[in-house]
Amino acid sequence: MEELLTPQEMARVDALAGKEAALVAAAGRAVARAVMRRYAPCRVVVLAGPGNNGADGRVAGRFLAQAGWPVKILAVTEATVTEVARADLVIDAVFGAGLSRNIGPDVAALLAAANRIVAIDAPSGVDGATGQVRGFAAQAELTVTFFRRKPGHLLYPGRGLCGETVLAQIGILAPVLDAVAPRTWRNEPWLWTLPRRPATGHKYTGGDVTVLSGTMPGAARLACAAARRAGAGMVTLLADQPMFLPEAGLIVRHDPLETMLQDQRRNVWVCGPGLGVSRAGAALAALIGAGRKIVADADALTACAGAPETLRGVAVITPHAAEFSRVFGPIGDDKLTAARRAAAACGAVVVLKGADTVIASPDGRAAINDNAPPWLATGGTGDVLAGMIAALLARQMPAFEAACAGVWVHGEAAFLAGEGMVAEDLPVRVAEVLARPLEKNASPKA
Repeated sequence: MEELLTPQEMARVDALAGKEAALVAAAGRAVARAVMRRYAPCRVVVLAGPGNNGADGRVAGRFLAQAGWPVKILAVTEATVTEVARADLVIDAVFGAGLSRNIGPDVAALLAAANRIVAIDAPSGVDGATGQVRGFAAQAELTVTFFRRKPGHLLYPGRGLCGETVLAQIGILAPVLDAVAPRTWRNEPWLWTLPRRPATGHKYTGGDVTVLSGTMPGAARLACAAARRAGAGMVTLLADQPMFLPEAGLIVRHDPLETMLQDQRRNVWVCGPGLGVSRAGAALAALIGAGRKIVADADALTACAGAPETLRGVAVITPHAAEFSRVFGPIGDDKLTAARRAAAACGAVVVLKGADTVIASPDGRAAINDNAPPWLATGGTGDVLAGMIAALLARQMPAFEAACAGVWVHGEAAFLAGEGMVAEDLPVRVAEVLARPLEKNASPKA
């Protein structure tokens, strides 16, 4: 399990670990080794800031020089743009992930002049807690950080500016985390366990998912297909009008919602995709009143615009940025904090979708997902995700774990589908991901 530490939490880890000189030496060696693994010997300039980041850079520069590389170690207050521009490789050891103010124009000019950059901890100007840019940040080819990643390594734009991120262990022992008690993780299979099917189970022990369909039935059908492939024992599409359905195994009902709610086996519902805003609002209120587990998306969220309290009783919501803003207000510069506040406000697990999806629980836990490929951003994939999460809830996964697992499997399925995929390609790929052993050391592909 990989915890993500804010810069403040990492500072506390450093203080608890002690032996500052030994940690600086180990960090500097790790940077030098990462450089030597990826580059041929070349002219290197180390831009060293005044703090520990600068100390790490000086050690890295000395190790490279001992290995025969031509190295200049320059204090950032004394370096010139010309010296930086002449270097083949610049080691950015100016500020690191804990910067609490905007980069000044003099430092920005130095970093902008660099041809290729290796950043220590984070590119200077990238906020390690939020991934936002403080004034200016240059593109790094490689970032070497220590002990644990920061949220800013996984959140955009910081994630893109880091280039390849290498996590180096420098002798800090994991038990110090007990005192820090981090509440944010990188989303990967270490964080959750998929449910196993009992040997004597039947379709109802796999759980029942009902998906409401309305003005755009294609969205509901995608959610149904995903729920079936993700292991729900029974999936029903509750439609307000007859429709042609080529899926032989999908059950379609046209009963009133009140009638369907009398069946207590219908324990998980998907409300919102393609439903229409007015119908979604009324249906959501009825489902909450009946005490069902609900995944709310799309029109159900728009129906709650400006009123997050009306979502209380929902298990999971899956907004994209615009839907989130309609309900909770602007996300602002801190996506992680915004998702946490939203979860606390509505009492549901929030899946704030994007290239850096954040999953936040009302109890303060949060995970950041980093395995989604760019081609996942296409119409209908959110409906697939809602159906997957509903199936995992029906299989008795807790809401936070079901949301985290659904998001990760969703990303893996998109990689299997490949560039050019459409939403209809995903459900079969979801089944393929779930059928294989989930590696506990899953690595990001994006």
